[in-house]
Amino acid sequence: MTLWVLTILGLVALIGADFFIGRKPHDVSVKEAGIWTIVWVVLAVLFGVGLLVFGNSQAAGEFFAGYVTEKSLSVDNLFVFILIMAKFSVPSHLQQRVLLVGVVIALVLRTIFIVAGAAVIANFSWVFYIFGAFLIYTAWKLIQEARADEEEEDWEENRLLKSVEKKFGVADKYHGTKLFIRVNGKRVLTPLMIVMIAIGTTDILFALDSIPAIFGLTQDPYIVFTANAFALMGLRQLYFLIGGLLKKLVHLSYGLSVILGFIGVKLVLHALHESGVHVPEISIGFSLAVIGGVLVITTITSLIASKKQSERAAAESAADTKGVEDADGVEKDSVDA
Repeated sequence: MTLWVLTILGLVALIGADFFIGRKPHDVSVKEAGIWTIVWVVLAVLFGVGLLVFGNSQAAGEFFAGYVTEKSLSVDNLFVFILIMAKFSVPSHLQQRVLLVGVVIALVLRTIFIVAGAAVIANFSWVFYIFGAFLIYTAWKLIQEARADEEEEDWEENRLLKSVEKKFGVADKYHGTKLFIRVNGKRVLTPLMIVMIAIGTTDILFALDSIPAIFGLTQDPYIVFTANAFALMGLRQLYFLIGGLLKKLVHLSYGLSVILGFIGVKLVLHALHESGVHVPEISIGFSLAVIGGVLVITTITSLIASKKQSERAAAESAADTKGVEDADGVEKDSVDA
């Protein structure tokens, strides 16, 4: 209990420091985002090293495997955050405030999921079969979506958000960092508050695959919580750092599908082992190697594919331009004749 209290207080202090430093609305530069991204990664690494020194190699390995998995899944989630920002036309100088509060909401909701998941696992070992099957299904679904090559250009509000808007009302424009204002004597929400709720509650859908995935790597609630916390807390800076590069990660869905499918198989094997069936179990070291290897390969192939696609688009554009110039030349010659 002492460790849990100290950890939560430490995270609250970090969140408070992050909020205090970025309390003034402003456009986040790439340099600022890069520096803070490095800071959060270093903090996560130091925490993992602390688990190694004061705990054991098993705990440290599980934390790093969970952290890398959650971080990679969160990168995919940034696509949706970009769509939400565009949907509500959030001013650029307010986006960092939206993400900070949205991430805090997401962290609270995920904590509830983690507590519930840990309680279920402690009492019903067969739930690993469900988690494993769900992850394998999610992996297959990701592959299908990637092969379909269909891009979501819009984002639809969920029922909770629509009910909140209907009950409290929403102002017609942003009012700085204010979350509530009075219109004709009635207190209504500002669009900023709506976007924060949208970012936070949308994470519930993300947690449906990320929480089972990390429970497939470790059953320690403390490691599950801290890995999620560190992955989420660096998400805001990552949004501004690689927002423009997300479209270049064209193979990310394939990589994530492999990772989720691998963890799903690992969960099923663990469930069989717990049921008394003699099957090989996948070690945490091997899991970390697979996750890291898949992400490296996916990133490299994505950048190569994006570069080829850009070169092909440039060549087609040049050919179209030349065709138009040739047509203009022929028409001019005809008129002169």
